[in-house]
Amino acid sequence: MGCMPSALVAVIPYTTHPTIELGPITLRTFGLMVAIGVLLGAWFAAVHGEKYGLPRDDTYRLGTRMVLAGVVGARITWVLTNLDQIDEPLDVIAVWEGGLQFAGGFIAAIAMGLPTFLRWNRLQRWQLLDGFAVATVIGAAIGRIGCLSVGEHFGRRSDFLLATRYDGGGVREPTLGLDPDAPTVSAGTSFHNLSLYEFISLVVMFFFLWWLLRRRLTPSIVGGIFLLAYAVSRFSLDILRVNDERVAGLTGAQLMSVAMVPIGIYVLTRVRPAMAASLAAGEVGGTPVTHGSGPPPPPTKRRAGERRLPSLRSRSTPTAAAPSTEDGSEDGPILVTDDDGPTNEEDPEPSARDATDGAPPSRRSNAEDRTD
Repeated sequence: MGCMPSALVAVIPYTTHPTIELGPITLRTFGLMVAIGVLLGAWFAAVHGEKYGLPRDDTYRLGTRMVLAGVVGARITWVLTNLDQIDEPLDVIAVWEGGLQFAGGFIAAIAMGLPTFLRWNRLQRWQLLDGFAVATVIGAAIGRIGCLSVGEHFGRRSDFLLATRYDGGGVREPTLGLDPDAPTVSAGTSFHNLSLYEFISLVVMFFFLWWLLRRRLTPSIVGGIFLLAYAVSRFSLDILRVNDERVAGLTGAQLMSVAMVPIGIYVLTRVRPAMAASLAAGEVGGTPVTHGSGPPPPPTKRRAGERRLPSLRSRSTPTAAAPSTEDGSEDGPILVTDDDGPTNEEDPEPSARDATDGAPPSRRSNAEDRTD
């Protein structure tokens, strides 16, 4: 019976796959997953942005700048906290092999996008940022698959239900700890795999935030909840990490999480009421981007001597029927309703009205009266 718990826990086999072979083509799994995460996140953000006045191309341009800044920031912070893994200058930029720290990337991306965010009006800004937060979560979740594939972000040994049992493959973290006597990662070793845990937490977070986003709550609620949820989740999971350098006992991501909590509280307690007040006052944020079906039709040419009827701007253009004479022709004024109220227009001569088709004098139909 003493062996029964070991048979029931740590049942997740774990083999790394740093590369994918497609015939003569070799793909780096980490780079591939990061690229897919970036594209999926950018697409989600672009679709959301169009609902609030930001054209899709503008979102892609902004996203490109933020991603590039994020990759640079994430790599710099990873290098600074993993100097023991830098053996030659090329290792500093070898992002295709793994090694991006979310905290540095997130801060750098926000710094790059901030000037653009501040150009939007306040209501539109938070309408857009709510969706961008959800896009960030799904992009980060896909990126964690890349971390799993190269073998990084390990925790201490464990027989926890979700612990992974290493079965083989190359890893970026060959030991479970930074100490010289730390256990090595060998076949059959079971340990906390933070890449897996974070992937699961991010997927759950994505669907929860997406559900909130679809409910169209007051702008800033989704963004504030994201800040708090990610901070608590990441701070808790990083407690289990064993291969990260620490400052004052905290990893870089934990320090970022500490800063995110008061920001998230501020957003929910100060920004959210301001957004609610703006909506109650009738303030309009971003309006949906419309896609035309083609160029506008050319203006209709009028024949010489043909009188143009007044432009009818309202949807409804009722016409009061004029009294008829004995021969069936109309006489008297036609009442035309415009935006500025009813006006009286003298009915054009029958010859002018029907000159285009040669028809006998007759009263124009409502449909003809609306044609300009």
